[in-house]
Amino acid sequence: MDRRNFITLAGLTAAGLLIPLPGRLIAAEALADGRIDVAIKKALADRALQAATEAGASYCDVRIGRYLNQFVVTREDKVQNVVNTESIGAGVRVIANGTWGFAATNQLTAEAIAAAARQAVAIAKANSVIQTEPVQLAPVKGVGEVSWATPIKKNAMEVPVKDKVDLLLAANAAALAAGANFVNSTLFLVNEQKYFASTDGSYIDQDVHRIWVPMQVTAVDKASGKFRSRSGFGSPMGMGYEYLDGDPAERVSMPGGAIAYRNSYNIVEDAAAAARQAREKLTAPSVKPGKYDLVLDPDHLWLTIHESVGHPLELDRVLGYEANFAGTSFATLDKRASGFRYGSEIVNLFADKTQPHSLGAVGYDDEGVPTKRWDLVKDGILVDYQKIRDQAHILGQSASDGCCYADSWSSVQFQRMPNVSLAPGKTPLTVEQMIADVEDGIYIIGNGSFSIDQQRYNAQFGGQLFYEIKDGKITGQIEDVAYQMRTPEFWNACAAICDERDYRIGGSFFDGKGQPSQVSAVSHGSATARFNGINVINTARSLG
Repeated sequence: MDRRNFITLAGLTAAGLLIPLPGRLIAAEALADGRIDVAIKKALADRALQAATEAGASYCDVRIGRYLNQFVVTREDKVQNVVNTESIGAGVRVIANGTWGFAATNQLTAEAIAAAARQAVAIAKANSVIQTEPVQLAPVKGVGEVSWATPIKKNAMEVPVKDKVDLLLAANAAALAAGANFVNSTLFLVNEQKYFASTDGSYIDQDVHRIWVPMQVTAVDKASGKFRSRSGFGSPMGMGYEYLDGDPAERVSMPGGAIAYRNSYNIVEDAAAAARQAREKLTAPSVKPGKYDLVLDPDHLWLTIHESVGHPLELDRVLGYEANFAGTSFATLDKRASGFRYGSEIVNLFADKTQPHSLGAVGYDDEGVPTKRWDLVKDGILVDYQKIRDQAHILGQSASDGCCYADSWSSVQFQRMPNVSLAPGKTPLTVEQMIADVEDGIYIIGNGSFSIDQQRYNAQFGGQLFYEIKDGKITGQIEDVAYQMRTPEFWNACAAICDERDYRIGGSFFDGKGQPSQVSAVSHGSATARFNGINVINTARSLG
């Protein structure tokens, strides 16, 4: 690692986040450079498809990608780092002798991409010696030449770095003025320019944008040395820079004085609130362990959905393909066949790669399959999984769900979690009305530390803010809260879900999976939901 890359990584680590940095470092101005001409990409793709077919491939797909990233890292009144990266290349995947093969190149020339195609075929033929049964692909109709783009209003890559720095430093200043002792804020921007072509007859050009502004605010009691922190409530989104305009119409006031946001974010306002709440946490009483009714805000519940629904319903985990690295799943195929009750009758969990503003929203996946929405748990019953083209036949189905993804042109695509969400309640219900019905409970906002076993069955989740509920009223903040759960018992304890007026999405910018590991971005939506009789522990006592 050279000195420049070391400084880059050190700056991101100082922000509390170690982020993969693909590609080469470039100037910020280069992020706004024009896209590679579609005619050039089509010509290169056709050359790869021809070379693969001539070498003996029965199927071939090509992904030509330009991946852009920007990270702006600040702490208090200082800019720690500004990092811009670009990665360009092509990946070629084939089936030959009934077996997958893959190769990639960072040279976008006709000769290089044809060579990669021939290498992919050679790899497939070599692997076929140990293949026990041929790959079975669900059919996909070619769509010809089409394009799709994240519907953005303001390209974040074109916004001057100074404007981004000024916004982050303004948020830091607001936190310090409101009582914080330390604060860091970071802006992450991603632009995936992806071109897909296949022997099925598809030529798909996509332009995907994502944005995230994580923040950490800490207050210190200097007399005791005690400190408490609160993370920002800005969700990562599939949007442009307009997300940071702080549209007042997207602001949501919550019980306890917290603030949430839908499809816009006011980081300066949230920074000040985070400082006040972190300072309140310093004097908040510690929770008494026991059984409580939990009222879980969407800014918290997204992570529970991710870990206890999204991952265990990935078909490759269910089949044991991820066992060596990420584990398996309790939600085995026999449970789907027997009508397993995953949750209560009001629990409807769905996957959706088309959801506006979500991290996983694209027009087509990395196999050229049109994206869609489908049910995973219907009226509490497990009905389906997440699957791609070579998995559909295992379930006796004839189509992929369109959830195949690779994090780079140099990575082979495989099944990744789509946006997985809890449908809002069908009966009108506000958060205030939900809380009014709780005698002894805890209202939890924001996600904290968590742990879950290798089958996604036993888990423990913390949060950012915890409010005691007594006789239908919030009495104030409490601390040291974590709840324990077994996945089906937890979802069967779901007693109420607020209606669509409260529906919001959260998500993960860097969800890891696979060997070698890849990251993907995925959103999870819900309205506030209540879970009755959940065991709560005191984390301070648990730590001894």
